[in-house]
Amino acid sequence: MLESMTSSGLRRDELAAFLRTRRARLRPAEVGLPEGERRRTPGLRRQEVAQLAGMSIDYYIRLEQGRGPHPSRQVLASMARALLLSRDEREYLFRLAGENPPPTRGPSREVPSGLRHLLDAMTETPAYLVDAAYHVLAWNRLATYFVGDLSTVPAADRNMIRWTFRQPVTSGHWNDAEMLRFVRGTVADLRAAYGRYPADPAIRELVTELLGTSPRFAQLWAEHDVAERRPIVKRVPHPELGPLEFECRVLHVQETDQRMIVYVPEPGSPTQAAFHRIAQRVRS
Repeated sequence: MLESMTSSGLRRDELAAFLRTRRARLRPAEVGLPEGERRRTPGLRRQEVAQLAGMSIDYYIRLEQGRGPHPSRQVLASMARALLLSRDEREYLFRLAGENPPPTRGPSREVPSGLRHLLDAMTETPAYLVDAAYHVLAWNRLATYFVGDLSTVPAADRNMIRWTFRQPVTSGHWNDAEMLRFVRGTVADLRAAYGRYPADPAIRELVTELLGTSPRFAQLWAEHDVAERRPIVKRVPHPELGPLEFECRVLHVQETDQRMIVYVPEPGSPTQAAFHRIAQRVRS
């Protein structure tokens, strides 16, 4: 039986149950935490959610037990971020607390379950998903051979454009014509996102940071090119797999305004054979 609302519209029991179920579905790696020792129950621990949300453990425990005070909008927003709630889930959380949900101001950072399943099914093709600002949202196991183990990187630092422009000026890829075209297209794509989401703080902060730290980015940004990315052929001297050549295909996910970046080798090529070898190693 559903509980009655308080005078402020807070539905404590439903809010508590919702928080418990959202916490139970998350894996530590999804929020940038180590797996650690074996867990007795699935999901994150209460203290981990409290830490991620920036609140006291006692306060969060009381909310999950249905006996906490009326959470503020700031607390609700912090819990939504900590629990990686989707847009619909975030709105539902605010409604349970008797609050109007905040408007969506930026690109979607929700990973649809279908896209996550698709990434996992691509066992011999490196692929990862980014939002409109090129924050990496999800990746498959083969992608870690190219972008590293992102579960060990704080979510705020998982940005492909920031990584690119942090490369030293002496790096060889700044002399590669294909790579330069790739970089120019990426900046133009970011410029398009900047126009679509003018109120998004993450995009504004990224652009401001790079304008102050990367003269190369500032030069490209000043050209005001606006375009979506096009595929290129990448040649990578991989330290473990040797020289690789593949098409870097950028697939636009229209429903979420995200991009799936896929490394597609030529059929029968040495690169395809290398991808097959590491896929077998991953499965073994």
